Amino acid sequence: MSLPDGRERPDAAARLIGMRTSRILTAAWIGLLLLAGLYLFGAANDLLADARTGLPTDHTGTFTAVTGTTWSRTAPTAGYITLLERGYALHELVFALLFVVLLAVPFRRRNRWAWYACWTPTIANLGYALTFGAHDPAVGYRALVALIALPVLLLMHVPAFFARPGQPRG
Repeated sequence: MSLPDGRERPDAAARLIGMRTSRILTAAWIGLLLLAGLYLFGAANDLLADARTGLPTDHTGTFTAVTGTTWSRTAPTAGYITLLERGYALHELVFALLFVVLLAVPFRRRNRWAWYACWTPTIANLGYALTFGAHDPAVGYRALVALIALPVLLLMHVPAFFARPGQPRG
């Protein structure tokens, strides 16, 4: 049976596959939003820690490993380090907000450029794993979660962004 525009009506199996694909893509998109929430939480948490103690708690292990001393013993240079940390956290916050907007609007509309743009946090995830994570295993494991989750969730969207003409895009 044909539709009014001349296309063939999909059979029940094709509709079922389309519904499953749509659910998987929705779940993967929600996963991306949760990852973006993790980025937002991390930046906000760092800003709070900078205000309270001058250094985020997840950076103290790296600080001690690199400097050979504890944070509390660095009074002469602590103000400058806190300033750097605050700037770093604000940059994290800006990029996390941009990632959320990217996911919420152009990614959801299936703009292909948005799929490519969503790969950019991988640079930060890798950098975090190789800098802070290299000196503190707990941070390293958290960095690996983001470093693995982002590509997996984006690759799940390949059918939606790169379907051939005439194929359902999910």
